[in-house]
Amino acid sequence: MEDGELPLTERVVNISRVSKVVKGGRHLSFNAVVVVGDEQSRVGIGMGKADAVPDAVRKGGAAARKNLITVPLKGSTIPHDVLSKFGGASVMLKPASPGTGVIAGSSVRAVVELAGVKDILTKVRRSSNPVNVVKAAFAGLAELRDPEVEFAKRKKVAEMSAARDQASKRSS
Repeated sequence: MEDGELPLTERVVNISRVSKVVKGGRHLSFNAVVVVGDEQSRVGIGMGKADAVPDAVRKGGAAARKNLITVPLKGSTIPHDVLSKFGGASVMLKPASPGTGVIAGSSVRAVVELAGVKDILTKVRRSSNPVNVVKAAFAGLAELRDPEVEFAKRKKVAEMSAARDQASKRSS
């Protein structure tokens, strides 16, 4: 671990028993959806599959650590509304005033709490499949942008294009 980095908390969202029919009968294995986060704006999700539950959870945690993202926070909430989709699931994330708490179902709650969001309103529409709901919530958090940073980027691009236009006018 790097200096100043908080340890990651791991939360198992869903464990599914899946079977495959083979010549000798049914072969059982387990799928685990795992969310990891430091509760300070970093979060990741992963899926693991193995013949035993602990192995599936371990693999899911390792996969989640590999795809961590940093979520821009505005105080204890998110900077703006976002609607994201994954598969059949659609997840709406809305900023909330301080003291509201996390208003979310269990799958979305795991993702936003481990991302460090303290106040948020969420709604899951269409599919309630935990795998797709977690992936949609993760995609929604990945879409978030800090408005001040985006305004600065756009202002810089606008200034560069204005300077280019003036230079082209002078040369012609």
